[in-house]
Amino acid sequence: MINFAYLATAVTFMLSLRLMNSPKTARTGNVLAAGGMVVALVATLFLQVDGKPLFVGSLSSPKSFNVLLLVVAGVVGTAIGWVSARRVQMTAMPQMVALFNGLGGGAVALVALLEYRRFLGGPVDTVAVVTSVLSLVIGSLSFTGSLVAFAKLQELMPGRPLTFAGQKALNSTLMLVALVIGISLMVTAPNMPLFWGLFCISLVLGVTLVLPIGGADMPVVISLLNSFTGCAAGLAGFVLGNSALLIGGGLVGASGLILTLQMCVAMNRPLSNVLFGAFGATNQTAIASKTEGSVKSYSAEDVAILFSTADSIMVVPGYGMAVAQAQHAVKDLCLKLNGREVKVCYAIHPVAGRMPGHMNVLLAEADVPYEQLLDIDEANPMFPQTDVVLVIGANDVVNPSARTDKTSPIYGMPILDVDRAKTVVVCKRGMGTGFAGID
Repeated sequence: MINFAYLATAVTFMLSLRLMNSPKTARTGNVLAAGGMVVALVATLFLQVDGKPLFVGSLSSPKSFNVLLLVVAGVVGTAIGWVSARRVQMTAMPQMVALFNGLGGGAVALVALLEYRRFLGGPVDTVAVVTSVLSLVIGSLSFTGSLVAFAKLQELMPGRPLTFAGQKALNSTLMLVALVIGISLMVTAPNMPLFWGLFCISLVLGVTLVLPIGGADMPVVISLLNSFTGCAAGLAGFVLGNSALLIGGGLVGASGLILTLQMCVAMNRPLSNVLFGAFGATNQTAIASKTEGSVKSYSAEDVAILFSTADSIMVVPGYGMAVAQAQHAVKDLCLKLNGREVKVCYAIHPVAGRMPGHMNVLLAEADVPYEQLLDIDEANPMFPQTDVVLVIGANDVVNPSARTDKTSPIYGMPILDVDRAKTVVVCKRGMGTGFAGID
């Protein structure tokens, strides 16, 4: 029955991923996945040791006391997760995802540490040793790396790439040492001090690998670290003989990697450039440059007159809209335009905002019909026939220099071709540059 419960949990995870393909069913998918996790947690309480359930005996017995700790930890964790998820602002959702992902990686690393102790002075299971070593490295790296990503997005530390002399050499050395220690642990007798040393090196490596990555690349990093955590959890499933953990970890690892690669394609940048390119670290000339040409300012009344004569309007949301929490005002505006028989659509760039789907979630929160949201491939052919484009808080994802300027940091990145519309109105909090630091 326990194995059947684990199988049912794995099925709910798969179905939930399928349901999350659409905003219409995403909430149902999320609830389904949470329900599956509850089933797995309850089933775990019925695991047997030496032929007896864990929960038998008096509260003073070690086994029953462990179960009591598990229940208390589950209740406390559920309360913290529920409250934090209800209170978090949409603009802070990426750092919350990073923090929760880091906790998952840390939990896997702790499991590896405790399981490895079983091999001391006893029979050695080679497969379990190998998977323990791998889950320790990946889990601890994901833990500290996610904490750095959280700190950057939360502005607890500078969001720009943080580099120093010899950084790449240090990272290479740490990776080489971790590789040597890992192989040694796999082929020699169990050595707990060496295992602790590998744990510490992996923690440091997670920090040094994420420090040189800029804040705007954090969505890619979070997605990749999420994939790492899934892989580590899957390996922990091997160690514990837990099919739910194995399948769930595999799903997270695979989906996280797919999402990472999709975002890299959307930015026309290889993953190696995101991880090691320190994008945005030194572009002082561009950052210091002033706006070229003249800027024509419009009042709200001017734009209202412009809208009143338009037959079609395209809205392009960006991170500025998220910060201003303007999605509800945008929805109200579009409802009034629809009442005047104006066709309104939203053009969504895949990396607009601070995480994949950021704009979609914000607009769904304002009850914008999903049918009005267009991806970049659907929107670009429509711009030449669009009367007015309203760009709200977006910079680099609409910058034409990505098509023409080979010296531009975003050259080659697919953009929304708003400049090909008949009229473009840009709504910004200021005349500052975007993340790329270009005019």
